[in-house]
Amino acid sequence: MYRRSALGGAITALATVAAGILVAAAASTAPAAAATAGTGTGYLHTNGNKIVDSTGATVRITGINWFGMETDNKTFHGLWSTNPWKGQIDKMASLGYNTLRVPYSNDALKPGATASGINDFVNPDLVGLSPLQILDKVIDYAGGKGMRVILDRHRPTAAGQSPLWYTPTVSEATWINDWKMLAQRYAGNTTVIGADLHNEPHAEGTNPAATGACWGCGDPARDWRLAAERAGNAILSVQPNWLIFVEGVSCPSGGLSNVWDGDPSNDEDCGWWGGNLTKAKDFPVRLDVPNRLVYSPHEYATSVFEQNWFKSPDFPANLPGIWDKYWGYLHKQNIAPIMMGEFGSTLADPRDKVWLEKLMAYTGTGVDGMSFTYWSWNPNSGDTGGIALDDWTNINTTKQAILQPYLIAPVGGGGPTGTPTVSPTSSPPPAGGCTAAYRQVNAWQGGFQGELTVTNTGTGTVNPWQVTWAWPAGVTLASGWNATVTQSGSTVTAAAPTWAGALAPGASVTVGFTANGTASAPGTVRLNGVAC
Repeated sequence: MYRRSALGGAITALATVAAGILVAAAASTAPAAAATAGTGTGYLHTNGNKIVDSTGATVRITGINWFGMETDNKTFHGLWSTNPWKGQIDKMASLGYNTLRVPYSNDALKPGATASGINDFVNPDLVGLSPLQILDKVIDYAGGKGMRVILDRHRPTAAGQSPLWYTPTVSEATWINDWKMLAQRYAGNTTVIGADLHNEPHAEGTNPAATGACWGCGDPARDWRLAAERAGNAILSVQPNWLIFVEGVSCPSGGLSNVWDGDPSNDEDCGWWGGNLTKAKDFPVRLDVPNRLVYSPHEYATSVFEQNWFKSPDFPANLPGIWDKYWGYLHKQNIAPIMMGEFGSTLADPRDKVWLEKLMAYTGTGVDGMSFTYWSWNPNSGDTGGIALDDWTNINTTKQAILQPYLIAPVGGGGPTGTPTVSPTSSPPPAGGCTAAYRQVNAWQGGFQGELTVTNTGTGTVNPWQVTWAWPAGVTLASGWNATVTQSGSTVTAAAPTWAGALAPGASVTVGFTANGTASAPGTVRLNGVAC
């Protein structure tokens, strides 16, 4: 588990992967194509408090964190589940998340690093790949769906987070050189839009003997603002098109307050780890390439730590003022864009639901709202849970319902999901019929993975489309993608997502799934009631 202190943050528990899950480790993928429309065209830059694309159009990042590459597994968590990695990205995109924030540790970048915790029956295409090669594939696939990727140096090593950007075993030079390597690796790949330089710099030691990350104190060994400039400019020297995401600290002095010493000069207002940007106006991060800086605070709820403002008698009316003070002023005063890199909660405490609703309203609606990446997709984040439930397939509908109005889906990736109803007026049967082709992708003891491709051979567009098929007794659906896939008795229904509801004459749709039971081809396939 890694921990954000009482002053600074979250406790994020990492699941222990069950023994016997097979390992993946070595092969490479091609760069992803440029993202378009929902997340803009070409590389992104800043204009005042906005993030804009190469045409000047405003882009709002509404993304999600998928962690694991920063842990001992050195790759994405949930690859041990029955939901294939592509199916998980499909689901994220269909829900409206247009960006992936990918935490990593420098251990995962070392030559010979090995990825573990991968179910090779479900993800045979990841077998033998290194952590970086798996990252290549995720970037390539996400980019094909119109998503963007932000890389987040989450930890120096898999052992845990650090208050400073370097440790006795991972130097500042290693930190910067690894960033330059990643910038060069993905040069020309507009899916990868930037670097979140170091996760949650925070205080350590008791004032006046501070040893943690400060902001504006002028000590090169502790001043996070100066370190962010060094790393940011090094990255921009090899990749001038990237955005540089800079988090805050917890206490600007870099030390914890000693409230017992009777000296108020040593006491200060501290916030979440990475969440305090109160000094950024007076001591801004200065980059050699203009219009590349995005401030990226973190914000959490009581499931992480009970900050004093949650106990205030004027809660929740006090929250906007708290956010204004720590980071929101940067957006409101048009100083720089805000991209909340992490925020989340289990919602177990009723106050947390209020907090999340207020926070999302604070960010604003539509494309002009503040950007964010929710923590997290993973259900195994101990103090927040995830959008995905424990099966890594179904979702937490309570959380998603709060976030949904603020999500701007990637074009080609999806939007708010639902199960469209088929009616004679909106969904006519395909005049002329359809064809169906089935491919078994994989099989293992007790289950299998397949793809069913249905082509509209008729003369009219089917909108919305719906595919049904029958399975023999004992075969049950585990997960599905590219449609809303459900099962009732022996009948499986794949309903069109709202982002791809129409099936034109000659067009095809491929529905992917995993299932429990003996491998079986779909029988009695129908498109909107017409047998194929």
